[in-house]
This record gives sequence, C-alpha cells and structure tokens, in this order.
Amino acid sequence: MPYSEFSIRKVKQTFGLTTVEDSRFFPEIAPITPSATLTDFLAESLPLAIATGTEKARSELIISPVLVELRKILRRKISLFSGTDFSVEPNSGLSGVCDFLISRSPEQLEIEAPVLVIVEAKKADLNVGIAQCIAEMVAAQKFNEINNQPISTIYGSVSSGTTWRFLQLEAKTVMIDLTDYPLPPVEQILGILVWMVGEV
Repeated sequence: MPYSEFSIRKVKQTFGLTTVEDSRFFPEIAPITPSATLTDFLAESLPLAIATGTEKARSELIISPVLVELRKILRRKISLFSGTDFSVEPNSGLSGVCDFLISRSPEQLEIEAPVLVIVEAKKADLNVGIAQCIAEMVAAQKFNEINNQPISTIYGSVSSGTTWRFLQLEAKTVMIDLTDYPLPPVEQILGILVWMVGEV
C-alpha cells in the first residue's frame, strides 16, 4: 500500500499514533525576507500556477522555488529531493514517492539520514494530503533510525502552494496545526521552514 492510500484512521491504527489537532507547535517566528530572485520569480509564477490550477503547476511554480530558496538561505547545508522514491518499509505500506523531502545532509546524489521535513503538494483540499504526509513522516522517522541517525522531531507540510499547513511528529504523537498559512506573503513560510530545519 503506497503512502497515498492511507487514511488518518488507517495510519493511526497501523503505527499506533495519537493525533493532536489544532495545536500550534512552533513559537512566534520572525519572517525572512526572500531574495530578489525568488520575489521576481513568484511575481511571474504565482498567477500562472493559480490560473493553471493543477497540482503539478503549483508544485513546480510555487513550492519548489520556495524550497530551493530555503536551501540557499541555509547555505546548501541541507539536501532537497523532489518526486523521489522513498520506500522505507514496504510491508507496512511505507512505500512510494514523496513530493518533497529535506535532509540535514548536504549529500544530493541520494537520500541520506537524517530526513527532517516532508512537504506534500495538493491541488486544493489540504485535508486529503494529511494522512499521506503523516505516513511519509513515519517513514522518515524509521529511515533515520535504520540509518543510525534518529532525531526527536520530524516535520511535515501539506501545501497547495498558496496555502500551507504544518505537522509535527514526536515519538508516536502527531500534532496538526489546522491554521492555514497563506502565500503570499512568502516571508512567513520561509521563517517557519527555516525554524523547522533548525541549526545545520
């Protein structure tokens, strides 16, 4: 069973998870001013992605440039993967492709532990992507353990490009912030992503 076939009930039952909804888990975060490159790109790409309306367009024209900017802000000390197979434990259903995956390793040729952040792209209804994102976060947790790089917290986001929702996995508890954070402005989203990645 690939990540996309999980429901929230199924992912909780399979992995013994508890979910805490509507819980903001990050502090007040200072916004980060984007580079002129990202600002100019989004000025062109946002209207195009919104008009086109497809998940692929939103992923390529909004989410991907924001994550590339994150990597740039962090001086390329993280790696970013897009549309990469991340089959960790196929017998448990932890298999399939992640839209975006961020690792604390700068190694870009293959995914190295520890994996920190999963970003799942959705066209409109963010609720549809929550279970899939949680399953991918569990896979990241297990991947890090298998590779002897366990970390206490995995973060996730479900995003339409213009709206972002954030999740946190610690041990067996998933916190889901039901606040929808808009883009624009990109400054707040960049600040949250940098905070999620932490010091590298």
